Amino acid sequence: MKIMKISLLLLVILGLTFSVALAKKQTPEDRGKALFNDVKAFGGKKACNDCHPNGKGLEKAAGKKEFKIMGKTQKSLEEAVNFCIVKASKGKAIDAKSEQMKDMAAYIKSLKGKAVKKAPGY
Repeated sequence: MKIMKISLLLLVILGLTFSVALAKKQTPEDRGKALFNDVKAFGGKKACNDCHPNGKGLEKAAGKKEFKIMGKTQKSLEEAVNFCIVKASKGKAIDAKSEQMKDMAAYIKSLKGKAVKKAPGY
């Protein structure tokens, strides 16, 4: 019985070790893509992917210094992301220096030069 408890404890510890190791291998681009596709990420009504299926329209965002969205000018990628979160999704803006913003920016920048596939029915 004691051996069984010890074995079970070791299995639990081993499982936790592997899950932490796998979580750390996720890149900022991966985390940003997950946020980009998550309707609930910023408390809004839709995900970024709803307006930009598979990142469509953001392929040139990485090199831009200024963005015009809905007739308004944003002076950085972070401002543009927050503008869309607030205006298009009706969510809450995130801190421009937060890990979430860094991850979102990393994902959007990763789209540079990629041929974006159209979403089904788009």
